[in-house]
Amino acid sequence: MSAHETQPALPLRPHTILGVCEGIGEDFGFNPVWLRVLFAVSVLVSPTMAFGAYLALGVVVLASRLLFPNPKPADPEVVVERAAPANEQRELAKAA
Repeated sequence: MSAHETQPALPLRPHTILGVCEGIGEDFGFNPVWLRVLFAVSVLVSPTMAFGAYLALGVVVLASRLLFPNPKPADPEVVVERAAPANEQRELAKAA
């Protein structure tokens, strides 16, 4: 993926339902498939609790994304170079 392409919002990605598992996986740095498997098993045990937990986590992920958005990455084509102070330039000249 290039720097100019952006990922769509979590609920709009083709491989998610609401993006809850993927959002939690991104935030905590693990594969969201493990959380999806856990939810699938919990649906077999208690569907009401599983869907309730999923929706509650969805609200938490939505709130975290709205309150603490990821900063946009800097454009790699725009590079700002800082001029070295005169003392640093003299030291570099001596080292060469």
